[in-house]
This record gives sequence, structure tokens and C-alpha cells, in this order.
Amino acid sequence: MSDKRRTTLKDIAKALNLSPSTVSRALNGYPSLSEETIQLVKDHAERHNYVPNPIAVNFRKNRTSIIGMIVPHIVHHFFSTTISGAMETAKKNGYSILLAQSYDLLKDEILASQHLLGMGVDGLLISVSNETKEAEHLQAFLDEGKPVVQFDKITDQLEGPKIEVDDFQGAYQAVSHLIRQGYRKIAHLSGRMEVKNAHERFFGYKKALKDHGLEFSEAWVKNCFDISEKEGFDFTQELMESEEKPDAIFCITDLVALGAMNYLKSSGYQIPQQIGLMGFSNWMLSEYTSPSLSSVDQFGTQMGSKAAEILIDLLKKQELGTNGTMEVKTELVIRGSSMKS
Repeated sequence: MSDKRRTTLKDIAKALNLSPSTVSRALNGYPSLSEETIQLVKDHAERHNYVPNPIAVNFRKNRTSIIGMIVPHIVHHFFSTTISGAMETAKKNGYSILLAQSYDLLKDEILASQHLLGMGVDGLLISVSNETKEAEHLQAFLDEGKPVVQFDKITDQLEGPKIEVDDFQGAYQAVSHLIRQGYRKIAHLSGRMEVKNAHERFFGYKKALKDHGLEFSEAWVKNCFDISEKEGFDFTQELMESEEKPDAIFCITDLVALGAMNYLKSSGYQIPQQIGLMGFSNWMLSEYTSPSLSSVDQFGTQMGSKAAEILIDLLKKQELGTNGTMEVKTELVIRGSSMKS
């Protein structure tokens, strides 16, 4: 009896210098591929006695009309709006959404993806966790012939469609607004620099300072790890107790800005007269704080709807989709926390 292991999709992909998702599409005769590629893959599979995974075949034959969706936090305003948009679009097209959250942890994202794949969802919508660098757990969907559409937080380690917010421009506009209001020492409560949206917002902030001839100071940048209200409070306290105090703060999210606002108000600072404050995400609560919080709208409902629309289109065409990024433009929402005049 031979102990030689079974040939896998990844083996074929490596031998032919193709991606596993291309091999999967070829074996299933997807019309988006050339006949030459399809035949090349099928010939190689036959020569090496490739046996399809029976579970995967069963999944492909028996569509469930259920889409999996994974977000970092369901209660986060931005993600709740993307969920709402995706569900509305899914419903209109005869699909249901099975929802999971990763809590921004890779281990929980892997577990959620395995559960959704095991339950036979037709495809996956995902905003990856802050810890996600590799994407083998997501590649598993493509290997089973199930499309994946990433939105907001993405990894470049996975083929397929992606939808991103124009974080750089949103941050640039926010900081430029603060500068036009007369603020000159602008701090930034940032996120983790290895996370793309935090990275882009930081560089938008930095570029706005440079273009307006203002000083950039490392001391005025604080990196939030959990992106929490507590970090907003604590880092603002650090900034305002330092020798060189800022006169405005641009925050990575509205939740962080809320923490900053709580510290400033409890310490007797007048907003926006003494210090300006700007968030990002345009949470519903931003309109009802005192003063109301200026922010950047990411249009989460439209993003979720578009992500679901792309995924459903791929399911109808029986395709996995090619690499490509769609960008959602942001809009500055000016309220009381940044309006000096």
C-alpha cells in the first residue's frame, strides 16, 4: 500500500506556476479562463491522479443561498452600517447572510471562517482583523470554488475583489479643515501602523501638515492598539500634560475621539475655542455629543451593499473574481468640535 499523499490543488498550482484559485476555476471549467489553461490544468491533474475533495464538490453542487460575513466588531457603528447594507442587497437577490465577528483577533477570524466554510456558505464577505497578515484560512474558500470579497480592512495575500475607503484623502481633508480653522499644533491619535487604514490616515495627516507648512512632531502622534475610548482618554491626557501641548487632535475613529472629548471636558478645556477635535467614521453618536463631533463619513452602508453586489454577481457567473480594488470616497462632516468661527 502506498503512503504517498494525495495530490492537492496547491500541488497542481505550484507545479504549473498558477494560483490555487485559478486551478480551482480551471478544474470546474469556469468560462473566465482560456481553454488552453483549463486543458493544461486538467491534463496535469489526470497525470497525477488528482481526486477532488468530495465535500468541496458537494458544496459547489448544492448552493445554499447563504453568504458568510466576518467583521471585526458587530457593535462598531461603521461595521453595523456595512452589515446593514450587505443584508439589504442580499435579501433583494434571494440570499441570506450568516454573520460572525473576529473581535479583531486572527485566531477568532480563522475559527469563524472555518465554521462558515463548514456550514456550506456560497461565498464570503470579510473585513480582516488587525492581526491578519497571511490568508490561508481565506484561501480555503477559493480552493473550494467559493468567491471572497474583502472590504475596508484587507490583506493583499488573497486574490479577488477588494473595496477600500479612501482613508488618505479623508484624513487629509480632516486635518486641512483644522488648519483652515486656525489650529497649528495638531496631534494624531493613530492606530497600528501595520494596519493599512491606520497607515493611510497617518500619511494623510502628515501630508496635510507638510502641504500647509506646519511642523510634524513624533511626540504628537500616539498609536492606539485597541482603538478604544479609554485609549482616547489616556493619550489625550498624556498630550495635554506634556510640555508642548497640541491645540487640536485628529483621531483614528470617533470612539477614540469620544475618549479624548471626555478627558478635555473633565479637565476644563473649551472645545473648540481652546482645542479642536476631529474623529473618523461619522458614528451616529457624533451628532449628539456636546459639542457635536466633526468627523469623516465612510459611507459604510454603500460599501456593504457594493461588496454583497459584487459577491452575488460572481456567484451568478460562477467565477471567483480577479484582483482589483474599488475605492469609496469619504466626505468631511463639519460640526461644533472643530468650528472656531
